[in-house]
Amino acid sequence: MWYLIVFFISMVPIVEIRGAVPVAVANDLNLFWTYVICILGNMLPVPIIYLFARKVLVWGSDKKFIGRFFSFCLEKGEKGGRKLEAKAGNGMFVALMLFVGIPLPGTGAWTGTLAASILDMKFKQSVIAVMFGVLIAGVIMGLISFGAFVKNLGAQAGPSQVLDCSSCCGAASLALDHADGRRPPRQGHPEITEDACADSGLCDAP
Repeated sequence: MWYLIVFFISMVPIVEIRGAVPVAVANDLNLFWTYVICILGNMLPVPIIYLFARKVLVWGSDKKFIGRFFSFCLEKGEKGGRKLEAKAGNGMFVALMLFVGIPLPGTGAWTGTLAASILDMKFKQSVIAVMFGVLIAGVIMGLISFGAFVKNLGAQAGPSQVLDCSSCCGAASLALDHADGRRPPRQGHPEITEDACADSGLCDAP
């Protein structure tokens, strides 16, 4: 069920793979299958965006109820196109790949594909560049999300794993008494002191 949810999250504009991967990591999904599913979900709309999004946005930009939203989307694509042109010193392919691959606000497969369409980049070149960008974004978000999850898990589990030294010393003393065939020590006269316990490495003295 969660794999299906993650698949649909990766298709959502702006959220895309950068939002889907943290959800998958938080729900302890398999990282390999999460990666594959998120890439498929993020790439599925790309050909449709390239072929039809620009035309639809231009058509709807002057309509009464949808005009403001469509104009916003068209403006976002044009802004992305200008960013791509500014980075095109290494070529439009690399610029588009990095634009999609670096998970920053205003970037991603949707914006990158729309920008490529507005700039009249070739269809095949655009799709391949966006695909490589999505692969990079998936790796980056996977590392960030997994690292944050492990750090948070360690912070929560750490204090509960520390044993009280007095109880540890008592347990060690009883164990040694039984091993030597002696009676347990009287209460208040432990045979193993806290310093000895700490030196032995049996527990962490407070």
